[in-house]
Amino acid sequence: QVQLVESGGGSVQAGGSLRLSCAASGYISSSGYMGWFRQPPGKEREGVATVATGGGTTWYADSVKGRFTISQDNAKTTVYLQMNSLKPEDTAMYYCAVGPLFSLWIGHVDQNALDAWGQGTQVTVSS
Repeated sequence: QVQLVESGGGSVQAGGSLRLSCAASGYISSSGYMGWFRQPPGKEREGVATVATGGGTTWYADSVKGRFTISQDNAKTTVYLQMNSLKPEDTAMYYCAVGPLFSLWIGHVDQNALDAWGQGTQVTVSS
């Protein structure tokens, strides 16, 4: 059973930066994906970024391209999300998750299709 623990959320002014971390324990498939979703207040959960657990392939939502960078440590057990040039619309609860396909991060999120979720970390961006 995979367990995911996020950290690094907080409050920041627009234009600022935050770095989220997600530490995984348990078995992580080398052929799956690990990444981030977010859920703004009153809105549906949406995919933000993901990276292949075997390394290489990344995907970003259009709304964060050029501002956010996803990376992982050499052991492939911790994933980071560097968030720069933050905007008020980035305010959300951010969740880490692992799953078998990167397509799970695109469009409507089927939460049951992901293998594991973290507890979430709040990011608040003020204008």
